[in-house]
Amino acid sequence: MARLDIKMLTPMDAFETMHPLKVELAYAREDNHLFGERIYREDARLWLHKDLAEIVCRAAQDIHDQYGWTCILYDGLRTIDAQARMLETQRVRDNPHWLEEPRLLSPPGAGAHPRGMAIDIGLEDADGALIDMGCPFDDLTEKAHRDYPHATEILNNRAVLCDAMVKAAGDLGCAILPLQQEWWDFRFPPDIYEGFEPISDSDLPADMRLL
Repeated sequence: MARLDIKMLTPMDAFETMHPLKVELAYAREDNHLFGERIYREDARLWLHKDLAEIVCRAAQDIHDQYGWTCILYDGLRTIDAQARMLETQRVRDNPHWLEEPRLLSPPGAGAHPRGMAIDIGLEDADGALIDMGCPFDDLTEKAHRDYPHATEILNNRAVLCDAMVKAAGDLGCAILPLQQEWWDFRFPPDIYEGFEPISDSDLPADMRLL
């Protein structure tokens, strides 16, 4: 397993003035939907592997050009330490079934997020209203599943995001995996991210740390 070069990570707020995307780092807020308390420090930034960042920028531009919508970026790099803190929250203690197989929350170090190789995305319209995706970002219910039988409008909204991400990845010669259980989650496939060690906060310079 290789160690990821930190120089391969890029902050997504650097692209906000160049592309139709907006960073709203969910877990740097106390009122986040899932945990109901702040996980990251308040001034944390959203970091992504540079290849995934390029895919997101391209997809965001395509969606905006066709629909006038903006991509909202909720989470990217999620360090081992941040994942551990999530599991210590009162909300998780109150919902132990989230940690039962098939797990809704990954154990620390597992998955694509702790490599900066996963992105959580939503969409908003030109007036700043969220596009209806059938349930909020981070809603850990069956309504978040991509195959849930929502109304046609909702399925079409999800398809706009998914198709743009898949197309952007293909145009750049990359593979992207839309996570089946979460309409908002797009990541590199396991055969890519599992080749790299997960990142801890201590692996990062002080200005890149999440906690």
